Amino acid sequence: MSSLLEVKGVSGGYFASQPVIKDVSFRVNEREIVALIGLNGAGKSTTIKHILGLLEPREGVISIAGKTFQTNPDTYRFSYAYIPESPIYYEELSLWEHLELMAMSHGLERSILMERAEPLLKEFRMEAMKDRFPQQFSKGMRQKLMIMMALLVEPPLYIIDEPILGLDPLAIRSLMNWLNRCKEQGAGILMSTHILATAEKVCDRFLIMHKGEIKAEGTLDELRRSTGLHNHSLDDIYLQIVEDGDQS
Repeated sequence: MSSLLEVKGVSGGYFASQPVIKDVSFRVNEREIVALIGLNGAGKSTTIKHILGLLEPREGVISIAGKTFQTNPDTYRFSYAYIPESPIYYEELSLWEHLELMAMSHGLERSILMERAEPLLKEFRMEAMKDRFPQQFSKGMRQKLMIMMALLVEPPLYIIDEPILGLDPLAIRSLMNWLNRCKEQGAGILMSTHILATAEKVCDRFLIMHKGEIKAEGTLDELRRSTGLHNHSLDDIYLQIVEDGDQS
């Protein structure tokens, strides 16, 4: 299994004098889904912003497929697709025009756009909304737009921040099925989420972040062994690690 995303010894934040994350190291391999979990304020969003290239680390290196944002920002950006927690869209563009814009920005030919977009519209039950504008959508529909735009370009790496908030059960199932398909085709997926029951079902490994540091990392079985919580759920393991972190 080849490493796709490498985060090595990264410290940083919004202000140089006040680091939010400290010496964070982890990887995301090809063909795996990794969950990044932690309390509000644990440093998950700051970590993601560093990976996206929106923040520059004070220390450490982040690379995707061996490339860093500092050495080749354009190539680096095309190596991932990002699904934000809060939908970001253009009010003057229809759903279909958003997909066209995404395809154009990634150099996809129109035939590829048509080949990929139609199954996505059908899967996420958005065919009837194709020519409508996002301000007419519910929050869940706007989130589906973000998801379809990311899935359309089929990058090596997906970075997903709380993807299922606002989605109905059918949309959640569609998203998870599609992500598993992407994984089988070789993609790596980093997913930040508070929904631990879903993470436990679909993710291969887990990163537990607390107070800006990775406190535990591994598969569910590895976390069970390291904590001594045999046969316990991810939720139980997570709570113990966070409580231990508060006492240290």
